Amino acid sequence: PGCYPTGAILALAPALDHQIVTPDIVIDSKSGVSGAGRGLSLTTHFSEVNENVSAYALGGHRHLPEIQQELSKISNEMVSIIFVPHLIPMTRGILSTCYAPLNLNNLPEQNEIQDYLFHIYSNFYEQDPFVQVVRTPPQTKHTLGTNNCMIYPTFDSRTNKMVVISCLDNLVKGAAGQAVQNMNIMYGLPETTGLTSLALYP
Repeated sequence: PGCYPTGAILALAPALDHQIVTPDIVIDSKSGVSGAGRGLSLTTHFSEVNENVSAYALGGHRHLPEIQQELSKISNEMVSIIFVPHLIPMTRGILSTCYAPLNLNNLPEQNEIQDYLFHIYSNFYEQDPFVQVVRTPPQTKHTLGTNNCMIYPTFDSRTNKMVVISCLDNLVKGAAGQAVQNMNIMYGLPETTGLTSLALYP
């Protein structure tokens, strides 16, 4: 899976699976410059990126079809997605903030929604060693050098929209680490094999 899709799909899968949101989704993602690879380009030069934030690929990012495909499978209907990636001045990491309208017919009373979201997400990922559902918004440094994805589900009571924040290290969970994890599954090895040490270059 791509790095952006991993953060977005993990953030939204439990909600779509339990049909607690309607499939009208906005995904706002920020990534460090290593997401562009090692090839040279003007937009990833230090002097261009430093003290600067920019949105790109608003006409359709190459990872959007993957996000739409997988979330539609989970939802059992075609989802509508706006996906806007941003380049920010850091080396590595992706933080995604995802928004979707709540399906109030499938939710408890408003004062119970927060705990219900945490319960749904925790149960959904209880067998996944690298997905951590947390009670405070995660930061990219919390996943630096690891194969973890941290997820914080919450909601906005004024607009009745769910807000889910996910973060991961795009060079581990978003790329090489996830490849090793998939290989472990394919060969019947423990998922965590070779993935418990920090990987901090660059």
